[in-house]
Amino acid sequence: MKTEHQSQNLRKGRVSQPYQAYLVTIATRHRYPFFEDHGRARLVGRIMTDLESLGACHNWCYVVMPDHCHWMFSLKQRYSLDQTVRMLKSKTSRLAGLSLWQKGFHDHALRQETDLLPTARYVIANPLRAGLVERVGDYPYWNAAWL
Repeated sequence: MKTEHQSQNLRKGRVSQPYQAYLVTIATRHRYPFFEDHGRARLVGRIMTDLESLGACHNWCYVVMPDHCHWMFSLKQRYSLDQTVRMLKSKTSRLAGLSLWQKGFHDHALRQETDLLPTARYVIANPLRAGLVERVGDYPYWNAAWL
């Protein structure tokens, strides 16, 4: 479990730039597998889609794992990186009726457009590497812009 000091270290050097692509990893509170529940896992994906509709971001891909999620998106001008992630975390927790998320998140800015597709492939293959499925298409909680 991350301490408050470690959570603050995640924010050091964080820059939020419109139109920048980011890969964000968000862990559940105490790494509890909240998203083994079908409804909760689908809720996360739905809120990510809603945030795109609100103009917060452009979704490239996401995968919702049992105890964390990976989300690759480009910011729009309306919201910062922190605001966008905060909206996802607060809306999903409120609608689920539970405190789902650990404080903080990890982000990685994708420097080149050529990094998008290989990074998306890496993200989407998470359930394979975790041994949850034998084929990516068998895992129900992911989406990608290239479909």
